[in-house]
Amino acid sequence: MIKKTGRATYRFENMPSIAGYASVVGQKELEGPLGEGFDRVIPDSYNGCETFEEAEAKMQRSALNIAASKSGIKTGEIDCVFAGDLLNQCIGSSFGLKDFGIPYLGQYAACSTMAQNLIMAAVFVESGAAKTAACATSSHFCSAERQYRFPMEYGSVRTPTAQWTVTGAGSCVLTQSPSKIRIAAATVGKITDLEVTDANNMGAAMAPAAADTILRFFRDTGSDVDDYDMIFTGDLGAVGSEVLLELMKKEDIFLKEKHRDCGMMIFDRRMRLLRVCAVFRNSQRYA
Repeated sequence: MIKKTGRATYRFENMPSIAGYASVVGQKELEGPLGEGFDRVIPDSYNGCETFEEAEAKMQRSALNIAASKSGIKTGEIDCVFAGDLLNQCIGSSFGLKDFGIPYLGQYAACSTMAQNLIMAAVFVESGAAKTAACATSSHFCSAERQYRFPMEYGSVRTPTAQWTVTGAGSCVLTQSPSKIRIAAATVGKITDLEVTDANNMGAAMAPAAADTILRFFRDTGSDVDDYDMIFTGDLGAVGSEVLLELMKKEDIFLKEKHRDCGMMIFDRRMRLLRVCAVFRNSQRYA
């Protein structure tokens, strides 16, 4: 049974379970702090394909296969799949998953696509509309750069606030059977615009919506920071995370010790800074 609390928070009485999950990433992600936790690493940016978009579709296909295998559920037994990516018409998902023959519900929510997938899948499983539902999403640095900025061949200079899109895909399978990982509640965010106009500063643009959603979740559920071990955001990056902490502080909520941003967790920022410093030193040597 689904119970609505507040404006847009939904509690799931039976709490749908995540029976299996998987991740497929690129070489740069493998070198990061989370490297040992991924299920598969692609050999190069093309992943054995002719285009970056095909490489992304193949990653998403692999992620769903692995998640289903780990859950002990055959892909043919999955009632529906919620999937999306960053590309036009969600071609990474539609081409990646078409051969499974699973009823497909495409989602487009940019950085929050997997969260939206999980909410929709949880609603289907909790309501009985599906016994088993899958979620999948993906991104690819090279295809995203072509989508949002410039083809890699342009050699364009990145701004200090530009984030680095992950090359990777994730998938999970939700069922009605109990497991250790369950979805208890979900708050649907709303469009929150503080008029950040810098297209390269996505973190600052997204932070107000993240703050608003977390605040409404606390209010609707009667909980607070101390009730949780960790509070994760998707990809606010360094700038966006600082903005989030400042916005929450204005509400007398202090997240710093509990907050983790996935976009910052996946890459080794210290190694990146070391490389930048090394390049700078070399440039000084030949100046």
